[in-house]
Order: sequence, then structure tokens, then C-alpha cells
Amino acid sequence: MKTITGAFEVKLTPETLKGEPLARLHLDKQFHGPLEAASTGQMLSYGAAVPGSAVYVAIELVTGTLEGRKGSFVLHHTGVMDRGAPSLSISVAPDSGTEALTGLKGTMQIRIESGKHFYDFTYSIA
Repeated sequence: MKTITGAFEVKLTPETLKGEPLARLHLDKQFHGPLEAASTGQMLSYGAAVPGSAVYVAIELVTGTLEGRKGSFVLHHTGVMDRGAPSLSISVAPDSGTEALTGLKGTMQIRIESGKHFYDFTYSIA
């Protein structure tokens, strides 16, 4: 397994979804660094009446290059906020890698520092 780090920008566009307190958002991301890629995806979220409690799931298709290897893959997100205590899991969907990324496995961590987004991506390619 190898770990790479870089920055990314994200744009979230709300979409209409009946049934408050549920929300659906469209994701657009641009990754920079060892992962030079664009992604698009969907996020579903729920905000509880208790402050600091919420949950989200998301799926995004990432297309570009990973350390010079061209292809695409899918990331699956599960995020939980339990009265302010965060938990986030982001992983590569099994067998979603294409082209030179076939066999990709991995997990991603997201950091937000001074309002900027960063990723730490630990991966292997079989």
C-alpha cells in the first residue's frame, strides 16, 4: 500500500428532494497532485433535530490519472456525526478501476485546513 497526498476543490449543488430533513446534492471535484482528476457524484444526507447529529452517503466517479496511470474508479463515502463526534469512511468500490487503474483498492481520508480541502489516499493496484 502507498499513500499520496494532494489538494482538491469541491462544489456542492443542492437538488430537489421531498421529505425534509433529507437532502440530495450533486458533487463536482477537482483533485490535484499525484491524483490529477475530476469527479462527479451524488450525496444523500440527513440532519437530525439534535444539534451535531447527521449522516451522509455518497458515490463519486473519479476520472483522470493516479501517479501517471490513466483511468477511472468509484469512491464510496459513509459519514456520521454523532452529537459532534465525526466518523468518515471513504473507500474504492470493489472492481471499479478501469484502464491502467484496473485492480485498484484503497481508502481516502479528507482533511480541511484553513478552509482548504486535502486528501490522503492509501492505495494498491493488483
